[in-house]
Amino acid sequence: MATRQADTSGSDDGKKRPRRSKQGGDDGGDGGDDAIPPTDASLVEEAKRRYLNYAVSVITSRALPDVRDGLKPVQRRILYSMFQNLHLYPDARFKKCATIVGDVLGKYHPHGDTAAYDALVRMAQDFSFRMPLVEGHGNFGSLDGDAAAAYRYTEARLQKLAMELLVELREGTVDFRPNYDGSQQEPIILPARVPQMLINGCAGIAVGMATNIPPHNMKEVCEAAIALSKDRELQTKDLMKFVKGPDFPTGGLVTNTKAELRDIYETGQGSIKLRGEWKTEETKRGTTQIIITSIPYNVTKSTLVERIAEIIIDKKLPMLVDVRDESTAIVRIVLETKPEADPALVMSYLFKHTPMESGFHVNMTCLVPTENRDVAGPMRINLRLILGEFLDFREEVVRRRFQFELAALEKRIHLLEGFKIVFNVLDETIRIIRKSDGKADAAEKLMARFPLDAEQTEAILELKLYKLAKLEINIILEELAEKRKRAKEIRGILESDRKLWNVIREELTKAAQDYADPRRTKIGGGGGDDVEFDAEAFIVDEEVTVVLTRDGWLKRVREIKDIGTTRVREGDAVLGVYRGSTKEPIAIFSNQGSCYVMRINDVPASTGYGEPVQKLFKFRDGERVVAAQIMSDRLVKKGQRALAITKAGYGLRFDLEPHREFSTRAGRKFARVADDDEFVGILPVDDGDVIVAVTRDSYMMLCKADEVTELQGPGRGVRVIKVADDDELFGFALGREKDKKIVMVETDSGKTISVGPAYYEIVGRGGRGRRLKSNVKVTRMTPVTGNAADPKLIH
Repeated sequence: MATRQADTSGSDDGKKRPRRSKQGGDDGGDGGDDAIPPTDASLVEEAKRRYLNYAVSVITSRALPDVRDGLKPVQRRILYSMFQNLHLYPDARFKKCATIVGDVLGKYHPHGDTAAYDALVRMAQDFSFRMPLVEGHGNFGSLDGDAAAAYRYTEARLQKLAMELLVELREGTVDFRPNYDGSQQEPIILPARVPQMLINGCAGIAVGMATNIPPHNMKEVCEAAIALSKDRELQTKDLMKFVKGPDFPTGGLVTNTKAELRDIYETGQGSIKLRGEWKTEETKRGTTQIIITSIPYNVTKSTLVERIAEIIIDKKLPMLVDVRDESTAIVRIVLETKPEADPALVMSYLFKHTPMESGFHVNMTCLVPTENRDVAGPMRINLRLILGEFLDFREEVVRRRFQFELAALEKRIHLLEGFKIVFNVLDETIRIIRKSDGKADAAEKLMARFPLDAEQTEAILELKLYKLAKLEINIILEELAEKRKRAKEIRGILESDRKLWNVIREELTKAAQDYADPRRTKIGGGGGDDVEFDAEAFIVDEEVTVVLTRDGWLKRVREIKDIGTTRVREGDAVLGVYRGSTKEPIAIFSNQGSCYVMRINDVPASTGYGEPVQKLFKFRDGERVVAAQIMSDRLVKKGQRALAITKAGYGLRFDLEPHREFSTRAGRKFARVADDDEFVGILPVDDGDVIVAVTRDSYMMLCKADEVTELQGPGRGVRVIKVADDDELFGFALGREKDKKIVMVETDSGKTISVGPAYYEIVGRGGRGRRLKSNVKVTRMTPVTGNAADPKLIH
């Protein structure tokens, strides 16, 4: 029998202010020809314009990295300040981070000191950056989530790899722009020699977009770039012969298949599944313990240990006894297990319920140069485009570097050629200078006598006397020969794309060799011997009792001898008691047509009131429990249907089979109801069953359950009994046609009426039915129990 439950939920001051005219100031001017006339502006348009300006500023000047050097603006400014202003080269003395942050904020980055210091710290952390760009001295945080010390206590200098991004700055390779106040010049981009964005990755949140690029192995990335430079027709799948996948600084194991990784690198987005690594170790006592040797990227080690400890305390994994963190610079988390425990089974549980397995959502969004190469816009790109953009940028940088060097050589050669001219006629040159009336007169006479220009003459007149020695003259002539040879070599490189690209490849090869580091993250899944997580393997199979109350409180107890003694909240009552195995699923049905399925073992064990169902599932406003059913094979046969009827008299039948599977917190729909309607209850139904439907005003109808439509998907159903506007369905029950009595109906007058096929005719559905007694209200429906004719009731 199902019965409907009662609902127990329980400074504009109005004054017009004068408009302030725009007169260019508040100095009380006369508003002459220079005054700005008042203008009207749309609030919507103005808000759009200003928000768009803000969004563009965040995207281009703060949150996203540039594909060419792989740096955000704050990172670029920190490195430039350390290189150009503070001269914190790898062999220099460390300098206080407060000095670095102050220089960056004062000259280049007019934002908060916290943001600048956090960026500096992250570039120094070997668990954040695959190849750190800053060498830190002091407390720069830890894998346990410890924050870095304040910048007044820490010191830093550049790492050698950072010099690969900066060393060509002084060779005219990139353009500069004024800083925020126009007092300084800063580089628009750094002339990176390596694909920094792929090597160290990047994460950032902008307005309407974000980026999350994983780090990679430097040797693999450089080899892929070299291969692409030789054949620009290579596709992402070809480059993945070199770039196997991400290489996180904390190691771990990527469980994605090769096809999944290829899709991620081709689309620039996707989810990488990363696991920590583990091994077993024999103790001196002869027992086996599990050693966690690496954890997923961006997972705090202390949080992981706490989560494992909570599992042990809550006894969710009986075979796990203790956890200890014995880590030093190397991760070592010790898990003590019971002697009979299967380590692979233990780890499969931890992968499922702790951060030992986590996802890294790849989003390769970055700033990419547009047709105007001085302007970069946001774009999501794939592996091939990232390397292609880097190579295009690298070609431009190297070409500009050689052009800069050639210009300097030509200038020096020009001066040396002037020296050569005068060295051949040194005595005459000295005589002209001695007879001149000054520097200007000497310059004029030298240019009149010899084929010299003003620049060469100036250099000759500034020449120190010791340079006139024979040995020094030879040195200058040797320098001239060397400079001419180098200039010829550079011209040959600039005139040949093949030679230029050979230089680029040689530099990439050298960088890959100088900074080569073995891969830390393994690729290719967990292997064929992995134990698949099976929740039932961790559950002790035992018979228990589940108690569900009318107000939706749920608890699990070992057994109940007397339902009347079970604890419920004041005003609440027991809706149902269900006996089943801890491994069996239980389905909970709501008045709004949703079904929530969980394992009985997951029902909170309690000797008190239990827990509200809303804490276990995501109930909507006004949603409450009306029924439940243990979905085991012994209680629900294959193909079993259920009957659901609303208080407005609409009903439907639906298949219970889909509700054997565990649901999410949001549940799954089995029916839809009108906004002002709700289900009274849900009962398992068999072919040939008879429905007894009773309204609150004591109208009753018997009809065959087969007449109620069976729906394949969520729907409203059909009318079972016609209910008056001022009436509603009180409840319904199911029985067999041969049963004499199915239910006993009690009224507010104290009378009890027997209802069943022996007393009332079975009619077609959709009618109003027959009134049991006039001017009474139904207060209770009690099922009639018998030998072979028990009503099909949920509880």
